[in-house]
Amino acid sequence: MPAYRYVAIEAATGRERTGELDRADLDAAVADLKTRGLFPTAVSPVQPGSGTSGPPMPGEPGRLPSLGFLRRFQRAASAAELAVFTRQLAALAGAGMPLVRSLDLLARQTDNPAWQAVIRGLADGIRSGGSLSDGLMRRPEIFDRLYVGMVRAGETGGLPGAALERLAAHLEKAGRIRARVKSAMIYPVIILFVATTIVAGLLAFVIPRFEKIFTGVLKGAPLPRLTQVVLDASRFAQVHWLALLLAAVAAGAGVRALLRTAAGARLRDRLLLRIPGLRGLLVKAAAGRFARSLGTMLASGVPILPALQLTREASGNCVTAEEIDRVHRRVREGEGIARPLAAGGVFPPLVAAMVEVGEETGTLPAMLGRVADLYDEEVDRAVASLTGLVEPVMIVVMALFVGTIVIALFLPIVRIIQLLT
Repeated sequence: MPAYRYVAIEAATGRERTGELDRADLDAAVADLKTRGLFPTAVSPVQPGSGTSGPPMPGEPGRLPSLGFLRRFQRAASAAELAVFTRQLAALAGAGMPLVRSLDLLARQTDNPAWQAVIRGLADGIRSGGSLSDGLMRRPEIFDRLYVGMVRAGETGGLPGAALERLAAHLEKAGRIRARVKSAMIYPVIILFVATTIVAGLLAFVIPRFEKIFTGVLKGAPLPRLTQVVLDASRFAQVHWLALLLAAVAAGAGVRALLRTAAGARLRDRLLLRIPGLRGLLVKAAAGRFARSLGTMLASGVPILPALQLTREASGNCVTAEEIDRVHRRVREGEGIARPLAAGGVFPPLVAAMVEVGEETGTLPAMLGRVADLYDEEVDRAVASLTGLVEPVMIVVMALFVGTIVIALFLPIVRIIQLLT
């Protein structure tokens, strides 16, 4: 009998449970977890004799799936495609069309063969007697635990269309924030690339020509200190350019590998939160993401403890994830959300104040939605302000590098003119 590994959340306590169980198929494994009062968020088969499952389980970022290498670099659907799919499926479900027909229709409309296969697989799973959330859970590389949890909660409450509608709105707003941040970073990246190219060109082609002129005219006379430093840097770059390139690639790979570890990610997030100007943007973005995710899940019918657990995993920041985990423990002990949020000091005080009003009036999901809208607008303004600050700073930095080289080359020319006159 096949064995399945699972990750589930106890609806009563909010504790995360992991383990293995032997059942005839995945649907039977999910049904068994539900009867135990567990909220399954990831279930995958164990490969015989290996003790590891096909798709990656949450909490194992370093392990690849069995189809591993290629799947790691290829994703069936982008974030934009996923948001469009969710919106279309929500519209069809809201119009009363059965899920199987809706999925078949959406599969025919896509031009992406890999994404089409995923959608047809979801439809086939429903035809075989499973649920949509069970099919989503089979593709953790596309549908994260928050996505699966919201759909499962909608199915449990008998309103999968409403859950998909909220999920689509959540994905679309998150996508707009990402798009604004990416567009704001285009100009600084271009400036940095241009500056690097100019400096490299000067070091490799321009400075050696001037060095020959200086050597021939000054005939061994000492050069200004700044000029000598620039000439030495140019010679070093010409001789060791391959080593410098390999060192840069190795450093980039090392930093990337470090950031994939829990300690590296935590260090990165803590350092980013200490940068003046950037801290405010990151805190506002984290507050908006937390409020949007938690509010959407509560409105979809997910219990508060599983909702906090899944929101923690979708936080995207180790510091805020630790804060949400602390709030989760306090709520599990019987407290509300507002007081632990206020005591933590990570999120802005307004978040705790709005949450407290929502708890007292019984409108917590709606209040969290307002908090998310507020901080989405704040992030938009902060990104615009930060971009307006970064652009002149990048230009000044580029001017300093290029200007230093120009001055270094100009100083010997002045001496040459003095010798000729």
